[in-house]
Amino acid sequence: MATWAIGDIQGCHDELARLIDKLRFDAARDTLWFCGDLVNRGGQSLAVLRLVKSLGERTVVALGNHDLSLLAIAERKREDQARVNPELREVLFAPDRDDLLGWLRGRSLLHVDRELGFALVHAGLFPRWTIEQAVEVAREIEDKLRSEAYRRLLKQLFGNKPDLWTPKLRGIDRWRAGINVFTRMRYCDVRGRIGFGDKGAPGTQRPGLYPWYEVPGQIKRDIRVVCGHWSTLGRFVGLGVHAIDTGCVWGGALTALRLDSEEPEFVSIKSDRKPVAGRDQD
Repeated sequence: MATWAIGDIQGCHDELARLIDKLRFDAARDTLWFCGDLVNRGGQSLAVLRLVKSLGERTVVALGNHDLSLLAIAERKREDQARVNPELREVLFAPDRDDLLGWLRGRSLLHVDRELGFALVHAGLFPRWTIEQAVEVAREIEDKLRSEAYRRLLKQLFGNKPDLWTPKLRGIDRWRAGINVFTRMRYCDVRGRIGFGDKGAPGTQRPGLYPWYEVPGQIKRDIRVVCGHWSTLGRFVGLGVHAIDTGCVWGGALTALRLDSEEPEFVSIKSDRKPVAGRDQD
């Protein structure tokens, strides 16, 4: 029995299939955690969604910004959906699209397993949140995504404001701020205000910004965090964080981390894609 976390796939189905084979995944006993961004840019998003969904209860998926973007696009007029890139159009106009998108909308923003001692999130956590507070915020937003009112949230999902979480926020601003933390955060200031424009490796950010897990005065949590979203950070282990977005879609690798072993155990599959310079890392 093994539990593995897998980094950002972004439509790279062939690499995912090879990685699952390399892990010798057994659906009768093993579990796969996915760090989000299942879709977009790799060319095989429909196949990825079908594969991950087919694994059923043996998977845990944290929603990423690209996954939420797909869900938001699906609420636009049909003619607007037809204007997006061919890869997402393939999902949006697939015969099983409603089944796939309904399944995706039911995934989590944050998953916590106390027995394993790990929490799964796509991007990061607000520096002042305890894990219990993070769970409370995540569940509030997840409930909205799974309710009959989900369309209102998806239509107003994106925007860089508010860029600072505060418990005083209400309604769409509160939900958007929470989503920005869970799915878009890399750097923030000492208050937790997100630096959306800073996407490079640590050391390239503007003065006053810190990697979200290095903010001075951050609350110490009694659980480790496994995450993705940050391909320029790459594989990183430290300060209670295990980051495993190794840039498969950019010509890097698709990486898995075993969560139930005493020491970190990584397994990677080299990407079949050509390295991309000057990429947009979101």
